[in-house]
This record gives sequence, structure tokens and C-alpha cells, in this order.
Amino acid sequence: MMDKSETIVVDKRFSSRVMQTERVLEVAEAFGLGLEERDFVIYDNLAIDVTPGDVVYINGQSGSGKSLVLRELASALKERGYKVVSIDDVELLDKPLVDQIGTDTNDAVRLLSLAGLNDAYLLVRNPSQLSDGQKYRFKLAKIIESNADVWVADEFCAVLDRETASVVSFNVQRTARKLGATVIVATTHTDLVNDLKPSLVIEKYYKAKVAMRRDEE
Repeated sequence: MMDKSETIVVDKRFSSRVMQTERVLEVAEAFGLGLEERDFVIYDNLAIDVTPGDVVYINGQSGSGKSLVLRELASALKERGYKVVSIDDVELLDKPLVDQIGTDTNDAVRLLSLAGLNDAYLLVRNPSQLSDGQKYRFKLAKIIESNADVWVADEFCAVLDRETASVVSFNVQRTARKLGATVIVATTHTDLVNDLKPSLVIEKYYKAKVAMRRDEE
């Protein structure tokens, strides 16, 4: 469990160089384009304070860099010794869901219900028999079970219908706060704030523009 505030500095920039082929030079000359190497700044020494039990909500349009900061935060916390689990790393085995989670049947049903998998028919299915949304919810249930310090989910609830996403978001943050886990999610959606009740919101715009606010309950 995270037992202290961690300050993580994110500095990401890359250089863009155009290959100067004959046709590229013709286009540059015709349209007056400069082909000099340019430095694109995505994050300019952005200091982010993550405190124990935070729910971090990273929001932004596709391509703005929200996934990049999520990965940087997860990587930095892992390097500092915290147990970090990402939804992308959850392994799906070829056996019924109820046999892949929980200490017994009752515990498995409890965990799966937290992730919105309440249909008994689904509990006896293998992952290959599930929809993308059902697989996603199962992975969330595995994260809840993981006993990790930090739960990470990119494209959070993107494959779920919005009503289901709302319920799942509420259950995830409530369970995380009960267990003392820190949650870091990134999403293009803005409709989950009320359900996730984030303590830290990071709004990522294009280029290096970032807005952060901390909402204490």
C-alpha cells in the first residue's frame, strides 16, 4: 500500500525530422514549408503529486498524450517499489470465469459482481465466449482481487455502454478506497467523474497544455 505522497515529474518531448526526398523538397518549395528539425513538447517537467488512495482521472482527446502520462505514472510508482497492476497485463485463461478468480465460489461471485458480471450464465463461460465488454469487466475484477497498491486502466470503460460504465466506475472507486488502493485511469469520456469521484483530475490538451485540479472529499 502506498504510505506517502509521491511526486512524479513527467518530461516528454520528441524531435521530428522530415526525410528530404525529391518529392518532399518539391512540396516544401511549392508550399513554402520549412523542413528544419523541430522539438515537440508533450509534457514540460510536469510535477504530479500522487497520494495514497488517490483516484486519478486523466482525460483528453485521442492523441493528446493522456495514455503517455498514465504509463509514466505507473512506471514511476513501480520503480519506487509499489505493486502496480494494469488491466492490459491481466491474463485470461481458457477456463470458466468462476474458476479463475476468488478464494471460493462465493468470493468469485462477489468479485465478479463488483465488475458488473452478475449473470450466472456468464460465470460458467470461458473468456473466448465473452464479448469485449464482458472481458474488460472480468479484467477489472481481477485487478480488484490483485491486492496491488496501484490499479491502472487505460481507455477506462471505453468498451462498455455508458450505464454499465457508470455502475462499474462507482464500484471500482468505492472498493479501491475501502482497500486503500490508488487508481489511475485515462479516458476520452467526461461522463464518469461523478461516479469515480476522483481526487486528482488531469486534463490533457494538445501540445504541452495541461490543467490539474485536486478535489478532496
